[in-house]
Amino acid sequence: MGRLFSIGEVLIDFIPMQKGKALKDVQSFKRAPGGAPANVAAAVARFGAESAMITKLGMDAFSDFLIEELQKIGVKTDKIKRTKEANTGLAFVSLREDGERDFSFYRNPSADLLLSEDEIEESWFAKGDILHFCSVDLVESPMKKAHEKAIRLVKENGGIISFDPNVRLPLWNSAEKCRQTILEFIPKAHIIKISDEELAFITGITNEKEAIENLFTGDVKAVIYTKGANGADLYTKNAKYESTGFKVEVQDTTGAGDAFIGGFLYKLLEKGVNHDNLIDVLNEHHQEILTFANASGAITTTGKGAISSLPTKEEILNFISCK
Repeated sequence: MGRLFSIGEVLIDFIPMQKGKALKDVQSFKRAPGGAPANVAAAVARFGAESAMITKLGMDAFSDFLIEELQKIGVKTDKIKRTKEANTGLAFVSLREDGERDFSFYRNPSADLLLSEDEIEESWFAKGDILHFCSVDLVESPMKKAHEKAIRLVKENGGIISFDPNVRLPLWNSAEKCRQTILEFIPKAHIIKISDEELAFITGITNEKEAIENLFTGDVKAVIYTKGANGADLYTKNAKYESTGFKVEVQDTTGAGDAFIGGFLYKLLEKGVNHDNLIDVLNEHHQEILTFANASGAITTTGKGAISSLPTKEEILNFISCK
């Protein structure tokens, strides 16, 4: 089985103890490890595959906490660098009554943005590995160059590249800069995971079918179109596979999309995916993969926080069998 490498931000999510309040009115928070790439790495480790985090953290107590939490769940942290030049990133979250979120980020810059391309080593990667990344750490910084090098090295070694744009506009100088950067990186990936809320913004196309077709550019082989509680559709250049979601009592949607793609990538690793057999694996096992991913995302919404709410593989399989 290959390994998952996630590159990007690891930060502290401060989750409100009260729902339905604007961030300015929240009186107390609970800290939780977060950052979309870290959530995905944690999910894959939780389900039973090897995963590692590639990032940089500050020399502070928040960093110590994050490393300990990642290690507890089984994520390899030996590729996490430390720096005194910036602090670990923070995100304060407010929850609406339906569990949806608003964010306020503290990272100007945070330590993760200082990871340089010189700190990415070719010896880390092998055939069958998957590199996953998001858009938050693609702002102009040393970390953007680190992404580019890691993507190139994984490809050269026969691995798979997975990209979840995970749009967070407050972290960009402009919405258009965010959009253009995402469009710059889409052709570099083999797998694109995109939500119904992001599709029109990223592609500039309102027709769903045309917008998804527009994503098949460069090296893209598969597009996963997520629709929240309504499940997800998997597209390849020659096929479309639909799936339905699971109805649960939602407490917090933080990390649900990350748990979904974590489940999806875990199943690919379990099936022995590599650059050469990706489409064959998807064609043969799409139903099993999508069902597992949907269940992973659904169960995660029933708790608070992302990593802290991740189910085990056994809990997911039991959940599926009872539906």
